[in-house]
Amino acid sequence: MSHHKGISGKDQILKLARRKRVLRTSDLDEAGLSRELLRRLHAEGKLQRRARGIYVLPGLDLGEQQMLAEAARRIPHGVICLFTALRFHDLTTQNPADIWVAIDQRARAPHEPNLPLRIIRVSGVARTIGVTTHLIQRIPVPITDPAKTVVDCFKFRRIVGIDVAIEALRDALRTRRASVDDLWKFAEIDRVQRVMRPYLESAT
Repeated sequence: MSHHKGISGKDQILKLARRKRVLRTSDLDEAGLSRELLRRLHAEGKLQRRARGIYVLPGLDLGEQQMLAEAARRIPHGVICLFTALRFHDLTTQNPADIWVAIDQRARAPHEPNLPLRIIRVSGVARTIGVTTHLIQRIPVPITDPAKTVVDCFKFRRIVGIDVAIEALRDALRTRRASVDDLWKFAEIDRVQRVMRPYLESAT
């Protein structure tokens, strides 16, 4: 519990949330503030829970788009991928808490405590091909195309889950966001033709 005089623990937490914009439970521990008060503020609707251990002030414009723009600004060589790209292209029913970003194998891992990042390391052409830059809040944000995103899900199926990859593949074909030709092309680049073949053949 906090020992600051004259200002309640709840007010201190809200003040910290305003300053940090994204408040983590670890920030409370560092400031010596109670997690119980955080839970109460959440129950009262004074803080919104964005993900496990991550809270923001309600009404603060920290929507998904702003999070993407912020990630692109801070990781100029990163590419929005996998779950976050699926969500951007409306190819998943899941709402990922983290922002999934692909960086080069040799790049230094970004340290951004205020952003819930999930870093994936990808080498060479597999990271740069099949990427389109979208302007979000005036910031250029590189995001993998629908076909490349689907194929990447098969490549990283142990992380995202094969069921997510199959669902995305079916949705991409059904909504014509990706063609079979494009999927095959990226399957070769990502070296997952063998894994994808049965699903592509049954879907066409």
